[in-house]
Amino acid sequence: MTPDEYCQDRAAKSGSSFYYSFRFLPEERRRAITALYAFCREVDDVVDECTDENVAQTKLAWWRSEVDKIYAACPEHPVGKALLPHVSTYDLPQGLLHEIIDGMEMDLQQARYNSFKDLQLYCHRVAGVVGQLAAQIFGYQDHRTLKYAHTLGLAFQLTNIIRDVGEDARRGRIYLPVEDLQRFQVPASDVLNYRETPAFRELMLFQIERAEQYYQQALDLLPKVDRKTQRPGLMMAAIYRATLEEIRRDGPEKVLNQRLSLTPIRKLWLAWKTSVLP
Repeated sequence: MTPDEYCQDRAAKSGSSFYYSFRFLPEERRRAITALYAFCREVDDVVDECTDENVAQTKLAWWRSEVDKIYAACPEHPVGKALLPHVSTYDLPQGLLHEIIDGMEMDLQQARYNSFKDLQLYCHRVAGVVGQLAAQIFGYQDHRTLKYAHTLGLAFQLTNIIRDVGEDARRGRIYLPVEDLQRFQVPASDVLNYRETPAFRELMLFQIERAEQYYQQALDLLPKVDRKTQRPGLMMAAIYRATLEEIRRDGPEKVLNQRLSLTPIRKLWLAWKTSVLP
């Protein structure tokens, strides 16, 4: 299996919404974004799958070293080898890859966030910078497009947090800010014990509205000149916003006990529908 095949297999097996938008890219850009996605999956899995924090820290340290080796043209991992030709072609900053690892490391250091401002740093690292890197791979002419991509990345991460509340609680994590829990009078114990209360429903409706504001803010930031090249991000936004709407319609309190996901055919249809828009 070649490095590119390894990354393709990683992306295909994930079933992620990102995978469906990649399919509409030219081959070289598709290989680059798939390699970036595989990198994000590798470091994210370190945190999610390692039960020993020391082992997880050691693995993240290894990935930090691998990032440095990519930029020294001597990577060891298939993902590093797949990324190597693209970091110079698309001018991908080494520091942003390290920031992604910084974000994953935050999961080892804290399981709660006091304020939305605190949460924003986490979202910036694990999603905002990924959006920026993706925008560089997709191509842009106007530098405002990087701000759009960063904001869109934040919207994606807020959507993930909403969708995965129950799954995260099973890992002992609550990404919903403490200030929001207090505002809606939702004890952390309700989240950790998966209690679908009216107060929790209102809390989640508030979270959905906040995520939607970020989507709208991102779309307002996208310069018209780059709309065509940035279409993969718009495809992902269509899929993610449809997921949010399904959560709202199905009952946002149900995220505690079920993880809603669109069917592959619907994701592909939404991606195609967005691809043909002017």
